[in-house]
Amino acid sequence: MQEILSQIKTLITNSVQNHKSDGIALSGGLDSSILASCIKNKKTLAFAMVAKDFVSPDLVHAQLVANTCNLKLHLIAVDVKDLLSAVEDTIKILRVFNPIEIRNNVVVYLTMKLAKKSGCHSIMTGDGADELFAGYNFFKRMSAKELEKDLERIWSVMHFPSRAISKSIGIKLHTPFLDDTVSEYAKKIAPDLKIREEKGKKYGKWILRKAFENDLPASIIWRDKDAMQDGSGTTGLTSFLDGIIPDSVFGTKSRHYEEKEHVRLLSKESLHYYEIYRKYFDIPYKLEKSDLKCPNCNFALNQGAHFCRMCGSYPI
Repeated sequence: MQEILSQIKTLITNSVQNHKSDGIALSGGLDSSILASCIKNKKTLAFAMVAKDFVSPDLVHAQLVANTCNLKLHLIAVDVKDLLSAVEDTIKILRVFNPIEIRNNVVVYLTMKLAKKSGCHSIMTGDGADELFAGYNFFKRMSAKELEKDLERIWSVMHFPSRAISKSIGIKLHTPFLDDTVSEYAKKIAPDLKIREEKGKKYGKWILRKAFENDLPASIIWRDKDAMQDGSGTTGLTSFLDGIIPDSVFGTKSRHYEEKEHVRLLSKESLHYYEIYRKYFDIPYKLEKSDLKCPNCNFALNQGAHFCRMCGSYPI
């Protein structure tokens, strides 16, 4: 066990230090915090985004990690008006109207934009840790065999919107967890070391937490998995848009799009994002041909897909 812990720590530390990024996206979640603990150059700038009109748990965690790792934290607190403007930019880059993907990645967009404005040429993110080390909460409900099978499926289809966002903004992206040396080693680690109980509670990324247990505060190492939308507060967009779009408008427009464009919109938030999407892109069913279609938006799906990246429908 100790050999595995030591090897994980060595591979990730080397990956971070070899990249020499001048910025890091620091949410205060486990993944970005681990990368922060590996940074040798203390001139590296840390960046975090929170929605100031909604509850944003990431703020206190990001500040704690920055202080622990002796990094200067640059914080961007965004109001609803600026957040909605950034949502439109994010949709233009990602070419989807999937609410979860948009709420998560508007955080990435604003963080990278701040880093670029602050003079950074490259930024490091924690992409890949959840996929490689079984960080998502739904993994905890699986048996070891089910977990192994689902991880292999995810490894074959995983994509990271941060790549398109960084390219659009013009900042280089570094993803240490996705380096070949790290990812190949992680894939060989037994599932029961990725999902395991600690003091009576089941955790994802258990082996990753244990490898860096002595490098970060316990409140960070054993922090529950939160999506970016939850930690940053952008999940508040759901209730905000639900409150400003009248039921009558949603009913009329959703019927129109279902009849004319074969897109079934399940929420007012989806309606808002879809109308932005349609300002720039064609109807989903016209984009690609496939025998397998999303039941809600008719976007082409790959065989074996469990969700629709275009509209966010899950499960399919």
